[in-house]
Amino acid sequence: MATSFGNRIKRVLRHWRTTAAHGRRAFPPATLEAISSAISAGEQLHRSEVRFIVEASMPFDTLWNDMTNRQRALALFAEYGVWDTEDNCGVLIYVNLAEHKVDIVADRNVGRKIGAVQWQAVCRTMTKGFAEGNFHDSTLDALAHINALLQQHFPGTGERPNELPDRPIVL
Repeated sequence: MATSFGNRIKRVLRHWRTTAAHGRRAFPPATLEAISSAISAGEQLHRSEVRFIVEASMPFDTLWNDMTNRQRALALFAEYGVWDTEDNCGVLIYVNLAEHKVDIVADRNVGRKIGAVQWQAVCRTMTKGFAEGNFHDSTLDALAHINALLQQHFPGTGERPNELPDRPIVL
């Protein structure tokens, strides 16, 4: 996404103004704990592993190099090993507060069963709620939807190890 110099500067400033404090207000400890619990409960019903990462603003170098929100989500998907699950069933939910965007990256096995239209509906649930200032409930609603999709396509088969931490990451 080639942007003009002026637009790049505006984007950098928007991210610079969106601080970690924004992230803490949007996702306080009680919300992070509820997200963690929802992920844990969902993973008892299906074989997928879900990671939730919220980032107030992207690092300067990623912005200056014109990295899109989707590219950042893909980079974090790799960095946090979401791709490295036994059944190739990892799912990353990436929230970028400065961009007001949500991206979901699904590992190849999940991507074969659940299409972009379904993921976009989940993202819209979150961004609509976020626009209203409702980060807690809209995130939990989205996780319930994701868990239902994953249970439908990858039902649990009994006891299994938890391959990825359930605790959300706040960058």
